[in-house]
Amino acid sequence: AVVWRMKISVLTFFAAEILMGSLFFLFLAAVGFLTVSSVVTMSAPFFLGKIIDVIYTNPTGDYVNNLTHLCILLSGVFLCGAAANSVRVYLMQTSGQRIVNRLRGNLFSSVLKQEVAFFDKTGTGELTNRLSSDTALLGRSITENLSDGLRAGAQASVGIGMMFFVSPSLAAFVLGVVPPISILAVIYGRYLRKLTQMTQDSLAQATQLAEERIGNIRTVRAFGKELNEIEKYTSKVDHVMQLAKKEAFARAGFFGATGFSGNLIVLSVLYKGGLLMGSAHMTVGELSSFLMYAFWVGISISGLSSFYSELMKGLGAGRRLWELLERKPVLPFNEGTLLDEETFQGSLEFKGVNFAYPARPEVKIFQDFSLSIPSGSITALVGPSGSGKSTVVSLLLRLYDPISGTITVDGWDIRQLNPVWLRSEIGTVSQEPILFSCSIAENIAYGADNPSLVTLEEIQKVADIANAAAFINNFPQGFDTVVGEKGVLLSGGQKQRIAIARALALDAENEYLVQEALDRLMEGRTVLIIAHRLSTIKNANMVAVLDQGKITECGKHEELLSNPDGLYRKLMKKQSFISA
Repeated sequence: AVVWRMKISVLTFFAAEILMGSLFFLFLAAVGFLTVSSVVTMSAPFFLGKIIDVIYTNPTGDYVNNLTHLCILLSGVFLCGAAANSVRVYLMQTSGQRIVNRLRGNLFSSVLKQEVAFFDKTGTGELTNRLSSDTALLGRSITENLSDGLRAGAQASVGIGMMFFVSPSLAAFVLGVVPPISILAVIYGRYLRKLTQMTQDSLAQATQLAEERIGNIRTVRAFGKELNEIEKYTSKVDHVMQLAKKEAFARAGFFGATGFSGNLIVLSVLYKGGLLMGSAHMTVGELSSFLMYAFWVGISISGLSSFYSELMKGLGAGRRLWELLERKPVLPFNEGTLLDEETFQGSLEFKGVNFAYPARPEVKIFQDFSLSIPSGSITALVGPSGSGKSTVVSLLLRLYDPISGTITVDGWDIRQLNPVWLRSEIGTVSQEPILFSCSIAENIAYGADNPSLVTLEEIQKVADIANAAAFINNFPQGFDTVVGEKGVLLSGGQKQRIAIARALALDAENEYLVQEALDRLMEGRTVLIIAHRLSTIKNANMVAVLDQGKITECGKHEELLSNPDGLYRKLMKKQSFISA
């Protein structure tokens, strides 16, 4: 039932795309040229048979001029057929590629709208493989393959019709071989679709492994694990090779059977046609026409076999694509309430929050977690490693929803707010900032609501505020310097400062950001700091200590430090900020 639902989804998508605007007229024109091409091609055996009859029945007559004129006329008709075929191929190719491009765009859009928990369970390499390999395979099955399949189907239909027109008894005798081949094709198609799905899944695993290892090549090189990783990848692609061998074996059997059937058709024509000629029920010209039609039908059946084979492979790859396309994100993407910018204050409160990551529901991160952060205050959140500090930020950004409890902004439950708007009001600088493989200017502008409207002067201003302008200007290409994948060409400190500038770009157009000091920029904002540096924590209005999913201590730095048995004092000792 699932397979048939996926098939219907595939057909529905392509039907909808074809019926949209200019694609409909392109496809309609392609079908028209296909009809012309097929009619011209399949009329040739009939007229050639008539010519043979004229020659055979009147070999001594003056037929040279008539024969010459007829051949010239047929040459013109064949030329028109060739032109129509060329236009048909072009239109089908361009129409198909447009559909594939839209498919890729829709798929990428669907992936980006999924909740973060989806990415916790799905590897980046697998998604990349879906976008590249699977869409390419499906694309081939609905571009040149679909074009050739329609042509083969049209020619087979016309050919069979003309075979019955020339000799119904001979056609019925010859086509008795078709039903067994049809049954074989159905069995082969189902097996190939299943095999293709397994192959694409294995290929996705190999792609994921390669992407992770190449993306972390410095770690692999540092531990000297190159040979181990090569062995792992080789094992993955060897499995793909084993599946490819199974596919090759199945294709060999299927195409061998269809080829044998085609030859059997020709042999049947010669045998039965010879008997009909002997009983004067058929002329030489009619037998010649029938033989050519049988030959074309055989070629068309072979073409349909290839079309069916590629279509099954495309459906096998398309199943995973449609699972992604039809998947609805658990969390809303861009819907909900927008708060008034003028009255927005930014007070935060976590109340009775219980949470576990969806990928690890048995591991409770928070149990009755509560924390109130007043508007405009600076709060430092500290705690042992693994206590859930980063999870607080993830919940605030609504990357996940708590199992129970509420998180409010200005008294509004964030589940009622538009997530896109909420995140646009929060500037985030992570401990290990991730930069994109583009220019420094583009990375900084990424934090703005509309990066395309951010000017170079605004980018330079926030870079200067973040103390990043000096080292950026030292690069030969300045703000146009490409930082490499994930900012690999920059040092850790440089990436941090660019990330700060990116966070400030959220308000790049506001004039009150002309102050030079980053501390001054925090005034009037609600700031949540996750850090252990004493200089940062001392400037906070409040320090909250997180341990075992709860806030165990809360107060100013000096107050918490004065408690000899408190966890905060122990953490500070561990960080060597105060003497034992």
